[in-house]
Amino acid sequence: MTLKPTTQARLQFLARVVRKECRHLAVTDQRLFQAPFAAERAVQMENDVALAERVEAFAGRLARLQDTVGDRLLPQLLHVL
Repeated sequence: MTLKPTTQARLQFLARVVRKECRHLAVTDQRLFQAPFAAERAVQMENDVALAERVEAFAGRLARLQDTVGDRLLPQLLHVL
């Protein structure tokens, strides 16, 4: 299969973005889930700003990754295939 250079460049760009987003999410995951995330930790977020920021960062990075894969990478890949 031969791809147009612009299509190939777009797929390569999106793959790099997804890999970068995965690395960022993994770092946040490691920091957030060093200990099991139970109900007690969720309640603790009200008084622990650092924990609340890690949860927010994790949720934001996960949502961004899902958007990039679902709205950009997969449709481009399906178009090529």
